Amino acid sequence: MNQALSDVLLGLDLKIGEQHRGDCPVCSGRNTFTVTRTLVGTLFNCYKAGCSLAGRKETSVKVSDFEEARVAEKKIPSGPLVFPPHIVGKHGRTEVTEWINKYDYPFDDVELYYDLREDRIVFPVRDQDGVIIDATGRYRGIRDYKHLSGTYNPIKWKRYGTSSYPYTSGNGNIAVVVEDAISAAVVGATEDNCTGVALLGTALLPTHVAHLECYTAIIVALDPDAANKTLKFTQELRGLIPQNKVFAARLRDDLKYRRKSDMLLIHKQVNELTQPA
Repeated sequence: MNQALSDVLLGLDLKIGEQHRGDCPVCSGRNTFTVTRTLVGTLFNCYKAGCSLAGRKETSVKVSDFEEARVAEKKIPSGPLVFPPHIVGKHGRTEVTEWINKYDYPFDDVELYYDLREDRIVFPVRDQDGVIIDATGRYRGIRDYKHLSGTYNPIKWKRYGTSSYPYTSGNGNIAVVVEDAISAAVVGATEDNCTGVALLGTALLPTHVAHLECYTAIIVALDPDAANKTLKFTQELRGLIPQNKVFAARLRDDLKYRRKSDMLLIHKQVNELTQPA
């Protein structure tokens, strides 16, 4: 491990769920380097183009560490996120309608917004009180933007706030854990007994676990290219939530594509979980 990187990591005392942002110790990128303490170790990454610094340092986690972080997360006040004028409701926006129709998404009743400036479909993140505290936006990939500094190459997903809350869609008592908001919305729109829960990140945080504890059962259904992460998340959750509430689904495709075999698999698992004992 690079000595400068090692020195930075050793100098940090992060609790689970906490993140540090600063200058990259390798490329010297200004404020492009993040370190996040998670249940699976300390993750580090530089977001500057051309810098390949990324990885994970194994760290031991005690139950007391996790409980302390979870209690702290619950005490953090969640202020509302006020959308700027260029983020508007979906009604009457042909851009949103075209996007829904292109992929034939069953999103008539899904709450969506549209970012006029960045051409994004925006999914609001609400807290336990129903207040919008964050949002995540999917770039439609249609327009070419020019920025003052040159060509603008937008990222696929953009997080509008700073919370660690997951995005949820649906009102069921069974949580289906997925990676992105589109997959969560598909779950919420197609399974009456389910709520799609998108973690919106690569790490399982105390906020996620505190939210998932509220459900009668949890199905971890991440993308097939994240099969190892599905198993890891399932094992971690079983160590924090009663094991008989947590299950894994092995998918052949991302749920947002609604492959018939995957949707039937989720439907079958849900039916089994909702049958009287």
